[in-house]
Amino acid sequence: MSVHTQYNRNKENIGRLLVKCQDKPGIVAALSTFLYENEANILESSQFSSEEEDGMFYIRFEYYLDDLLMKRQQLENAFSKIAEKFEMEYTFTYAIKKKRSAIFVSKEIHCLQELLWEWQSGDLDTDIAVVVSNHEDGRALVESLGIPFYYIPANKDIREEVEQKQVALMREYEIDVLILARYMQILTPNFVEHFPNKIINIHHSFLPAFIGARPYERAYNRGVKLIGATSHYVTNDLDEGPIIEQDTERVDHRNNVPTLKKIGQQVERRVLARAVKWHLEDRVIVKDNRTIVFH
Repeated sequence: MSVHTQYNRNKENIGRLLVKCQDKPGIVAALSTFLYENEANILESSQFSSEEEDGMFYIRFEYYLDDLLMKRQQLENAFSKIAEKFEMEYTFTYAIKKKRSAIFVSKEIHCLQELLWEWQSGDLDTDIAVVVSNHEDGRALVESLGIPFYYIPANKDIREEVEQKQVALMREYEIDVLILARYMQILTPNFVEHFPNKIINIHHSFLPAFIGARPYERAYNRGVKLIGATSHYVTNDLDEGPIIEQDTERVDHRNNVPTLKKIGQQVERRVLARAVKWHLEDRVIVKDNRTIVFH
């Protein structure tokens, strides 16, 4: 369920509150009353109650509060009493504080191009701090926009050394989210553990049907009728992390391998952009290996 309210949106005064806890009576009333008593106006409210045995409850508020940055510590301190009463896991975030992102890419740069376009047009609310690649193909595009580009060759024989450099870069640039925009290298558990639920990947949605190399050629030979893409958080289980977004396009016998690839790239671009946008706007809550996404 979602509720939206029109209000003067001065970004400095917009905050977000995400809550996860056991479902029980009075949660929404307590949260709404808390925001009201602290003179916050609710701009958007979305909630979900799980019907599974665990009976979990999830809610996202976006609110407006004059002088929010001055009041935020007081607000967070006051909220701890409600959180303790309902045994809540919660997160406060603030719209004025953009998440800093790093994009990892290999030879295919279509997803990188889409993200940069969304960022230039103002539809991707992030600071793209750095782009990392094991190929040089994207350098000219990235550096033309004033974004640092790091070429770090990578393969399985030097993976540990490469990841040490990459982790150091992420710390240097104070990165909040890593976007794998067709970065064709397997990340080790050690690397992934540094960034829990902060690495977003994109891949075709043939899985698990066509694992490995040349998936479009094998899909063509099988006569597939749907081309899709999946964006998910990266975990230590390859391509099996919590899914954020998926989409498909219908194809038929008139499509050959090159057109299938082109259609696939188009789907990948928009699916990754949507997933990243929702993460940046704090619309995603992870539950085990699934997500609750408040669109």
